[in-house]
Amino acid sequence: MSEEVLINVTPQETRIAMMENGVVQELQIERSSSLGLVGNIYRGVVCRVLPGMQSAFVEVGLQRAAFLHAGDVLACGDAELKRPIQEVLHEGQSVMVQVIKEPIGTKGARLTTQISIAGRFLVYLPQQEHIGVSQRIEVEAERESLKARLLGLLPAERVGGYIIRTMSEAATDEELLADIDYLNKTWMHIKGKSITVPERTLIFQDLNLPMRVLRDVLCADTEVVRVDSSETYQKLVDFSNLYAIAALDKLVHYQGERPLFDLYNIEQEIEKAMSRKVELKSGGYLIFDQTEALTTVDVNTGSFVSGKNLSDTIFKTNLEAAQSIARQLRLRNLGGIIIIDFIDMDEDVQRAAVLEELQKAVSRDRARTGINGFTPLGLVEMTRKRTRESLAHILCEPCSTCKGRGELKTAQTVCYEILRELLREARQFSARELRVLAAPKVIEMLLDEESQSLANLSDFIAKPISLQVETSYGQESFDIILM
Repeated sequence: MSEEVLINVTPQETRIAMMENGVVQELQIERSSSLGLVGNIYRGVVCRVLPGMQSAFVEVGLQRAAFLHAGDVLACGDAELKRPIQEVLHEGQSVMVQVIKEPIGTKGARLTTQISIAGRFLVYLPQQEHIGVSQRIEVEAERESLKARLLGLLPAERVGGYIIRTMSEAATDEELLADIDYLNKTWMHIKGKSITVPERTLIFQDLNLPMRVLRDVLCADTEVVRVDSSETYQKLVDFSNLYAIAALDKLVHYQGERPLFDLYNIEQEIEKAMSRKVELKSGGYLIFDQTEALTTVDVNTGSFVSGKNLSDTIFKTNLEAAQSIARQLRLRNLGGIIIIDFIDMDEDVQRAAVLEELQKAVSRDRARTGINGFTPLGLVEMTRKRTRESLAHILCEPCSTCKGRGELKTAQTVCYEILRELLREARQFSARELRVLAAPKVIEMLLDEESQSLANLSDFIAKPISLQVETSYGQESFDIILM
């Protein structure tokens, strides 16, 4: 599979697109005003312990207090002790913590006291002795071989544990030793700094987005990394020389006149990723609805009728939808609980084939996913690990007119609200005249279809009612002025 990474840099933001066979599969955006926090290590202060929730809130200098669950506290997680959080933490206690999940919506960042430092080939766990292997390496013999190889390189008096990353399969012993040395030096720097810095202070900041991509994403399938900024390109070259020498040959400074994202139609794909509706090549379509807790995906046949019969048409649409859904989840960075409403299929063989296609499609996703199969109602339940805001939450905000509902009250509904409010105001206050300020469409309806209702109300309250168009008002907005 051919993979490309495109890096677009401006002073305001950095955008990265991951391409597979010429099609964008994943987008990451980091803005200079709100840099990513995952991986950052802070010296925090416990501000509140909640025994009933077995969690605590920790102030680390961010806008909101961050959340620390008992399962992420090293002393609570001891298999033998299983100590409650109130015996380990208390208010005012200074604690070194690491961000494992970005602040999302109204929730603060999620923390852990179990520090991990990522290198290119290894993840260092300085407070543990465990040697683990990435779940993406599935062959047991290969896992054991990598463990044995790492143990052979580590000193007998080693401190800390490691997780062997997927990229370590192709690493030389020299590269692994360099990674071990880098990780150990980084940890010593963090330990030393944690003693001297004041509370609520950043101790260690993870790499910026382009460097994280070189460290975490680059693999044997990656053919080229195109960067449209000369400054960022040079920084990536310097970084590669030190930590990712294999990436050097793949780095390309893009200097074309046409913007990089325009050249690959990425801007168009970003626009499509903002839409609820996703068209399928066959003529079918998907509808995505995102809430705070979960995302629903509805599959429809649309205009697709080329199957041998109805059952065949439905089956083909669902197969295509499975591939498209997996791509859209990555592209939009949707996480949490995901409910997919495939079109109903009568045959168990077809259901199994659609599930297999979905499983195959999400296997390329770097985020951890789990598929639970069809429910009795014919829905597919799945989960996708969420560590940062979705694309829509980064790029958009709730509509100021509909307040995020996605729907507007009709002009007629607003007219009836105005008539009720006029009656309420007339009874409460003594005024010579009442004037209605509203959107053009609403005023037009009051002058036309609802003119008789307005006249009857004017007679009933024995006061004249005047109307004034306000072009700046949204359809649901209106004011009543007492004259």
